[in-house]
Amino acid sequence: MLFALPFPAIDPVAIDLGFFAVRWYALAYIVGLLLGWRYLMWLAARPPQAMPRNDADDLLVWMALGVILGGRVGYVLFYKPLYFLDNPLEILQVWTGGMSFHGGLLGVTVAGLWFCRQRKLDPWRVGDLLGCTVPIGLLLGRIANFVNGELFGRVTDSPLGMVFPYGGPLPRHPSQLYEAALEGLVLFLIMAVLFRQDGIRRRPGMLLGIFLIGYGLARSTAEFFREPDAHLGFILGPVTMGQVLSVPMILLGLSILFFARRRPKIETA
Repeated sequence: MLFALPFPAIDPVAIDLGFFAVRWYALAYIVGLLLGWRYLMWLAARPPQAMPRNDADDLLVWMALGVILGGRVGYVLFYKPLYFLDNPLEILQVWTGGMSFHGGLLGVTVAGLWFCRQRKLDPWRVGDLLGCTVPIGLLLGRIANFVNGELFGRVTDSPLGMVFPYGGPLPRHPSQLYEAALEGLVLFLIMAVLFRQDGIRRRPGMLLGIFLIGYGLARSTAEFFREPDAHLGFILGPVTMGQVLSVPMILLGLSILFFARRRPKIETA
């Protein structure tokens, strides 16, 4: 057997009150939304102000619904359509796991556009703020995946390899931590630095475009270490479903960035 780091045996249930239990997966969503909400409030207050405080407060509810509904529907359609066609009642069992980031992004997009239309806000400017905020949830979500021992990596002889409870006897890449670092921490820091650049912040859509490109590249890179879903395998040669879904994100981000650079800067505070 190859050398492997010990997998930390962390109970997937974070809080157990007997009659009620909270899993790390659910806690990651809750904490991610709350931290994201506070950070969004701070971002929204910076000039040029994208939305008033009360709108930033209300946006949290819309985003939460978009993430949960979109993430679940995306997982059902992109990853297990035939299984859920035979077991439709399980679609509602969100607590059992099974969420798609790409589906969650679509859900947030629909919810965000509808919210901006209702409140008469500029969707590009709101999208910029969300692009800076989302990596917080990605970081916590990937850490929760690691705690659950799910979405583990491919077999490796790397000194970072771990034997996961559900991954067989061979050591595997802790790809959840790679994704937490790339999609979460690194992308968050890049977006935070770029937000401080006045010229970028005052061109609506630039930060959103950069986020979409950054996530697509980070996810595509991490997929080289992540074990493909057993029921899907590789889609095209060595290409996984996560990489396939990331391509349109990168292309969309490049398009948004191109047009954002051609727009005039916002001069008002």
